[in-house]
Amino acid sequence: MVRSSAADVDGYLAEAPVARREALSEIRALCRAELAGFDEVMAHGMPAYQRDGTAEIAFACQQQYISVYLLRTDVRDAFARRLAGHDMGKGCLRFRRADAIDFDLLRDLLRATAVTRGQIC
Repeated sequence: MVRSSAADVDGYLAEAPVARREALSEIRALCRAELAGFDEVMAHGMPAYQRDGTAEIAFACQQQYISVYLLRTDVRDAFARRLAGHDMGKGCLRFRRADAIDFDLLRDLLRATAVTRGQIC
C-alpha cells in the first residue's frame, strides 16, 4: 500500500493489511488526540494532519514498514537524540514492525508539533 486512492482516512485504514491496521488506527487516534486544531486529510495518498492548509504530520503503511512523516525540521532537530536510535529518512520515521512503534515518542513529537509553529521541510 505505497500510495492509496482512498477518499478518506477510514477508507485508507480499511485497505491496510490486517496485521498493521490496529497500529495504524492507534497512530491515527494519537494524532487526533494530540493535534487539536489540525485538519485530518488525505494528501499524497496517505493520512495527513494540516494546520492552516499545510501538512505537518502524516503516516503511511509502506510495503516494508509503517512510516510517520515529521514535516517540521525544528521538531526533528529538537528530538535528535531520541530519534537517533530509530530508522529515519529525511523527514520519515520508519517502524519495520507494528509492535515496535514507540508510541511515547510519537506522542511527544505530536505534542511538540502542536504547541509550536516552524519550518516545513
